[in-house]
Amino acid sequence: MALVYIATRLIFAYEIAIVLSLIAGVLATGAFHEDGFADVCDGFGGGWTKERILEIMKDSRVGTFAVVGLVLILLLKFYTLLHLAQKELFVPSLLFAQVLSRWFALTFVATTPYSRTDEQSKIKPIAKKLAFKDLLIATFLTFLAFLLFPFWWIGGVLLMLIPLKLYLRWFFLKWIEGYTGDCLGAAQQISEICILLYLLGANTEWLPSGWGAYRLGM
Repeated sequence: MALVYIATRLIFAYEIAIVLSLIAGVLATGAFHEDGFADVCDGFGGGWTKERILEIMKDSRVGTFAVVGLVLILLLKFYTLLHLAQKELFVPSLLFAQVLSRWFALTFVATTPYSRTDEQSKIKPIAKKLAFKDLLIATFLTFLAFLLFPFWWIGGVLLMLIPLKLYLRWFFLKWIEGYTGDCLGAAQQISEICILLYLLGANTEWLPSGWGAYRLGM
């Protein structure tokens, strides 16, 4: 996504380069996380019992809640990235949010029970059980992304992500007594946009001029 943005920004305006970057991300993942977010919108929007919510999320058909949710989150993501690009912060913000949001979703595997009792789920076996050492390795590699920004930002990001994690975990436990693969996709998408909004809202005017080499905002 970052490489596509850098390459296309040499030719096109911010808006086109960002859309092409988002397309590259969807193609790279097969819209895996967006699909999970859409299913969660449909499931929790149209179901009122655990069985009904899980049934709706498993249905391959797309409902109104999924369409509205995807449109709104993609619009929000586009405009947030656009403003970050105008601040010359697109590439580091993108890398930071992509990496950290995936780690955020991974924490649900380590701390929350799996909801489905059947074996027909599309979720990979590794997402049903995660060894503690694997979580530590993932955490170490993830926090390397903080090198893209000053260290004091760690506290700010965690202050935002911790209550978000606690709320989503409580929400999933309340309604379906755990998580599913779709919940992980939704957690990744929600945390990604929250991280991007945090980076946009944070004061970046104090950054030293020498830091510009890492900004690559074109």
